[in-house]
Amino acid sequence: MIQGYLSILILLVCLFWCSLNADARTRKLTSSNSFSVGSYGARADGRTDDSQAFMNAWKAACASSGDVTIVIPQGIYELGPVKFTGPCKNVHTITVNLQGTLKASTDLTKYDSADAWVVFKFINGLRLTGGGTLDGQGFSAWGGAQCPKNKNCKILPVSIKFDVCTNTIVSGITSRDPKFFHFAVYQCRNFQGLDLNINAPANSPNTDGMHIEKSKTVVLNNIRISSGDDCISIGQGNNDVVLSGITCTAGHGISVGSLGRYQGEWDVKGLIVKDSTLSNTMNGVRVKTWENSPSWSAAENMTFQNIQMNNVYNPIIIDQNYCPYASCDHSAPSKVKLTNVWFKDIRGSSASQVAVTLKCSKNIPCQNVQLENVNLKYVGGSQPTALCANANVNFTGIKLPAACVWSS
Repeated sequence: MIQGYLSILILLVCLFWCSLNADARTRKLTSSNSFSVGSYGARADGRTDDSQAFMNAWKAACASSGDVTIVIPQGIYELGPVKFTGPCKNVHTITVNLQGTLKASTDLTKYDSADAWVVFKFINGLRLTGGGTLDGQGFSAWGGAQCPKNKNCKILPVSIKFDVCTNTIVSGITSRDPKFFHFAVYQCRNFQGLDLNINAPANSPNTDGMHIEKSKTVVLNNIRISSGDDCISIGQGNNDVVLSGITCTAGHGISVGSLGRYQGEWDVKGLIVKDSTLSNTMNGVRVKTWENSPSWSAAENMTFQNIQMNNVYNPIIIDQNYCPYASCDHSAPSKVKLTNVWFKDIRGSSASQVAVTLKCSKNIPCQNVQLENVNLKYVGGSQPTALCANANVNFTGIKLPAACVWSS
């Protein structure tokens, strides 16, 4: 009798452990689900529109659970505008392993209702990696671009946009020749961009390397940019942004703004730009705000530190009279308040004699602008100068240029 009970007990224990092991195997299988776009019909021949195959792979991955991966193997994939939308409710992380090259359609009619070519929206735990390339084929659109001249221009599509995403990591990706911006980060939380290569011709219009707007806790590190507009632009509503290891070799430099163009803009709070190099760019580190702002806003607690400038035309510049168009409204000063701005350990060479320009608003002069250990030589050989207006400025440590020449 006892042996019979023992046999039953052993059987129950075995069934219990087998059930646990089966559940573990199921969880392991689920957490390592892999979806290749080739299995969903992607041709990768550079001619066939593979958009639907990509969307089908995304839907399958997003409907899965655990940690999932979408694999985009070597090859050239022609894509029209595509939007990868969440939330993926049961997915912990979703990795897009881009090994090949995505090539944007040159048919601009396909983008009539799209502001971006590739969009990731409402996703938590996205990883975009793999060493692949986004080719925006911007040459097809640059000739008709009106935004550098016309305030009411039609905006061309951004190459890749992250829209309301959380806990995102983008690493090891190359972007080239976008029709408009390379990357746009919009209303994201906890975003990291690491080891990126961003390239477009120096004369390509509006090809900002990365634009960040209304986002919180953004880290960009080790990014190499050669482009036709701002290397990185920090738009309205950003909080706690850290840029480091940025290398810009063409373009308009690293910019905060432009700010103050629209009604009800959000404030910018907490920016650090450090350990970076800018060479042969129009600007180095810049803050730009519009005149005649429709409403009040602020940008505060911004630090630019340990930055090498090589033959940069405007190494340090605050411009609160910004307007890139031929006809501008000068009826009222900017309503963007700039407070606590630090330029520390900035060195190298200026391509213009005015190495520092601080033109602040008559409405609300800049408060607590600190220049510490600024050492910028003018490539022309004479002494560099600093031009200032409506700013509370303090120079300490190394002073080259020595001090401000004040203007009204």
